Amino acid sequence: MDLNSASTVVLQVLTQATSQDSAVLKPAEEQLKQWEIQPGFYSVLLNIFTNHTLDVNVRWLAVLYFKNGIDRYWRRVAPHALSEEEKSTLRAGLITNFNEPVNQIATQISVLIAKVARLDCPRQWPELIPTLLESVKIQDDLRQHRALLTFYHVTKTLASKRLAADKKLFYDLASGIYSFACSLWNHHTDSFLQQIFTGDEAAATNSLERTLLSLKVLRKLTVHGFVEPHRTVEVMGFLHAVFERLKQFLECSRSIGTENVCRDRLEKTIILFTKVLLDFLDQHPFSFTPLIQRSLEFAVSYVFTEAGEGVAFERFIVQCMNLIKMIVKNYAYKPSKHFEGTAALSSACFPILVGGGGAGKLASCDTTLTSNVFKKAILKDSSPETLEAHKIKTSFFTYPTLMEICRRLVSHYFLLTEEELTMWEEDPEGFTVEETGGDSWKYSLRPCTEVLFIDIFHEYNQTLTPVLLEMVHSLQGPTNVEDTNALLIKDAVYNAVGLAAYELFDSVDFDQWFKNQLLAELQVSHNRYKSIRRRVIWLIGQWISVKFKSDLRPMLYEAIRNLLQDQDLVVRIETATTLKLTVDDFEFRTDQFLPYLESMFTLLFQLLQEVTECDTKMHVLHVLSCVIERVNIQIRPYVGCLVQYLPLLWKQSEEHNMLRCAILTTLIHLIQGLGAESKNLYPFLLPIIQLSTDVSQPPHVYLLEDGLELWLVTLENSPCLTPELLRIFQNMSALLELSSENLRTCFKIINAYIFLSSEFLQVYSGDLCRSFCELLKDITTEGQVQVLKVVENVLKVNPALGPQMFQPLLPSVFRGIIEGERYPVVMSTYLGVIGRVLLQNASFFSLLLSQMACECGQELDQLLGNVIEMWVDRMDNITQPERRKLSALALLSLLPSDNSVIQDKFCGIINISVEGLHDVMTEDPETRTYKDCMLMSHFEEPKMTEDEEPPTEQDKRKKTLALKDPVHTVSLQQFVYEKLKAQQELLGEQAFQALMETVDAEIVTQLQEFLQGF
Repeated sequence: MDLNSASTVVLQVLTQATSQDSAVLKPAEEQLKQWEIQPGFYSVLLNIFTNHTLDVNVRWLAVLYFKNGIDRYWRRVAPHALSEEEKSTLRAGLITNFNEPVNQIATQISVLIAKVARLDCPRQWPELIPTLLESVKIQDDLRQHRALLTFYHVTKTLASKRLAADKKLFYDLASGIYSFACSLWNHHTDSFLQQIFTGDEAAATNSLERTLLSLKVLRKLTVHGFVEPHRTVEVMGFLHAVFERLKQFLECSRSIGTENVCRDRLEKTIILFTKVLLDFLDQHPFSFTPLIQRSLEFAVSYVFTEAGEGVAFERFIVQCMNLIKMIVKNYAYKPSKHFEGTAALSSACFPILVGGGGAGKLASCDTTLTSNVFKKAILKDSSPETLEAHKIKTSFFTYPTLMEICRRLVSHYFLLTEEELTMWEEDPEGFTVEETGGDSWKYSLRPCTEVLFIDIFHEYNQTLTPVLLEMVHSLQGPTNVEDTNALLIKDAVYNAVGLAAYELFDSVDFDQWFKNQLLAELQVSHNRYKSIRRRVIWLIGQWISVKFKSDLRPMLYEAIRNLLQDQDLVVRIETATTLKLTVDDFEFRTDQFLPYLESMFTLLFQLLQEVTECDTKMHVLHVLSCVIERVNIQIRPYVGCLVQYLPLLWKQSEEHNMLRCAILTTLIHLIQGLGAESKNLYPFLLPIIQLSTDVSQPPHVYLLEDGLELWLVTLENSPCLTPELLRIFQNMSALLELSSENLRTCFKIINAYIFLSSEFLQVYSGDLCRSFCELLKDITTEGQVQVLKVVENVLKVNPALGPQMFQPLLPSVFRGIIEGERYPVVMSTYLGVIGRVLLQNASFFSLLLSQMACECGQELDQLLGNVIEMWVDRMDNITQPERRKLSALALLSLLPSDNSVIQDKFCGIINISVEGLHDVMTEDPETRTYKDCMLMSHFEEPKMTEDEEPPTEQDKRKKTLALKDPVHTVSLQQFVYEKLKAQQELLGEQAFQALMETVDAEIVTQLQEFLQGF
């Protein structure tokens, strides 16, 4: 591509590609796509985006195409890779001038230079780093900034490489430029501090931007550039300097107003300082040891003392708390402990809160004993570095320090803020959506404070338990509703007791506290007391799985029922959450809950209708689902209102796929509870299943997994096959083609259809067989087994026509047996399928045998002999007793026979038969007679325990099918006798005896023992 002539053409097409008119845009994009692989195209792009006289949008697009091209064509092994000559020219051109005037384009250029550096630096691009180092010294503000920006992105990219050789290169780079990076940072930092205090805001802004960029470079070099950074004086010097600079910047933030142009950048820089410390601690915990004391002193002083007042902003507080948390919880700082005696862990040294007459009392704790216990701790199997870090932590976290941290967390940070209280009033549903999941503690103040409290309380529970329980003791009895501060304090303390529930297990008699105080607090209906009602019901939810007597459940259900009628929506939503925790608990008993079921369900349904936010509706639906799941069929009388409402909710949630997922989950539990009665829901239910499992519909991305589960549950509980239910199966072919992680559920659905009605196979057996043939070409061993199990079920349900329906699959099964399939599970399934055909459709087996003999070029009898021989040889592959009995019945069905091959394999047939008898026969100790334990009677009633769920309609269908299955209807003992008797009559006594002599004498003895009485 000639640069001069090409530039004009490419520029014109790029201009068209920025158009808002799709008729102009689309052809331009297609043309650019074709040019991507043309030599010289990226040189033209470089000329265009470095020409500052051109339109910004065109230059921006040129940069993006260049950046994308690096990913696709820069590597030497890539298809249509750029030539080495062009790449050399491009590298030189990229770092000729750092003078891009547009910030966004400058950033993109820096990123694309970093992408090239990732692949070429330092081997093919040794001049990059020296050029950058020289450029950041230039006095020209624009060039200096752009070079520093590029320096940062290159450093960031090189630091992210993880191969050993790449890391070694980065270590070399870091050691070579670290001093320069430090001096650069110090220079810009000093300039900023001087300029901000002299009031030169423009110069200060420029210097602060450079301070931020140079600090970002140092962060990457410090964290990723050294194997043992604590051995490098400059690194440790920088880290210690971070604390001094942090103080200077915090004081600076105190002195300048919120309206100052530097304010936002200043706070970002302060946060970046803390990120340096957090990252270093995370990557190099032992190198961080010399910084532990200073970090704790710094963080605690700004977060838990007056030093931080007026200077510490929220994000900084979160970072400081995270620093404390990471030091407290760091496993590298925790030595192995072995305590002498059991006194250290005895609950005798814990204060016990014992309810009595509505007021609690505290048993005092001998702190001297506690201290001595820790002194007795023998630290074993710990490195000197761990012991040193532990020693620093222990010396810092003294009783007064821990007590102050605990008290400040609870009495200051746990208090509901004015903003939260306003949100409670104005947006109650938004207030209840707590940001506590995932990594929210890393960024948000409330979850951060709670996680820090939990970790510190866990680490120092013996010290902090008395402190917290003293706070609880001071709040015994009701609180004056006019005293807003007292209410907030009680809310905060109760929050702490809930968060520390597991740690307080031995220290709090929660049952007494519940009866003597908490229940009474739930009954205070004053509007100003709503924060306590909400907190107490939350607190009970935290303790349900920790310590709560089963006998108190009815009292709790009564309280929950009352609170579900509370005048405040937040209280009702929190109560619903506690109900879910209560019902979902291991000790939940249905009989205790049933008296409250109708009223609870009605109130939950009313709450579901009242809330408007998608997240809240999902939450209440999950509570309803949990209740339905736990009470199962007991829910049937009460679900009418929900059944009528769900179609409306489904329609309203068309744009909210996650809410629709919650509806699907609710329907799954609802169908399980309704059983056969779920057929009444089909007009609403089946279109939902159809939509959720149709891969041509966009919502399937969100709904498929739950939709398949709902489909399966619907089939399992269906009393009969309806035309609409049959029609949905049209979705299955596309689902099988996906071969996704949902394949197992798909097979279960297919099986459910097979058990449900013979009409299904008449309609879909052809499509299903074709899908299975395609699947078996490229599927795992487990997948093969699942497919063949479906075929086996078809043969069970329809032994007459089943083999014909799936005839295309059977030759490969037959071949697998003859060739001795090496996977035992697959071989077992092969033998199960062929065993069914042989036993229940002998005529089709003969046809299949003839087909395979022609295909293999063998005599019919020879092939049959090979099959029997392989069957006998691989009998041990079969582990299921049902299949082992099936094998015995199938091979015995070949008798009586005067075929020489079958008589030649007679010994093997008898061996398998005796093995089968050992598997299924049980001896009556009184009569000394044997009985086939697999035989099933029409008169057998299923024995169910209280914990078992009632049988589904599919369970009943399987039972009915089993009553027709030879494995469960034919006595193996009787069958062996009859076949041997028939063989004897066919051959005559003498020839039969000669045949029996081919069997091992021990096997014959065992056979005779089983056949006594015949």
